[in-house]
Parts: sequence; structure tokens; C-alpha cells
Amino acid sequence: MAVNVSDFCTDASGVLQFVGWVLTFFKIGIPLVIIAYGMVDFGKAVVASEDNEIKNQTRRLLYRALAGVVIFFIPTLIMWIFGAITEYSTGRDKANFDLCEKCVLSPWDCS
Repeated sequence: MAVNVSDFCTDASGVLQFVGWVLTFFKIGIPLVIIAYGMVDFGKAVVASEDNEIKNQTRRLLYRALAGVVIFFIPTLIMWIFGAITEYSTGRDKANFDLCEKCVLSPWDCS
């Protein structure tokens, strides 16, 4: 038995919109947190004037930036998955699947 995508997207639009808001928050919040922590940590290392401490803070900032980049590209991965699903959908399901994609990728425009 096939699942009607249009009914699923309509019924789950609230959940998909919430997921979209969480992803948007992460895309904006994570880089700001990384910048703030990086500034504080480097400030402490510079005030301490220890080369080893500056090197450790540089490595820590690199790991944080890498995590931020991974989190930033999660919506791109989700969009790729939606594109793959849409490619294999047919008829009315393909036309209505845009609602699911819109709710996740732009939750402020989900209706």
C-alpha cells in the first residue's frame, strides 16, 4: 500500500516546520557561538602569553569550526535527500512534496 505524500506533508507540516526552525537556529547560532568562544579562548591565551596555550586554543578553534561547517551543511544534505525522493515520485505526490521541502528548508514560509 502506497503512502500518499500530500497527506503526510499536510499532516506533518507542524513537525517539519519545527525541524526547519531548529535547523535555521543551528545555522545562525552555531557560527556565532564558535566566534564568541574563539574570541574568549584566544583572549585568555594571549593574556597568558604562553605559546603552548595559543597552539592548543588554535587546535580547539579548528575543531569547533569544523563542527560548525558540518552543522551548517546539514540543510544541504536534507535538500539533496528531498531532491532524490522527488526524482522518484510521480504524479500528484511529486507536485505536493514541495510542501515538505518548503517546511524544512524555509519554515517561515510553510503554509
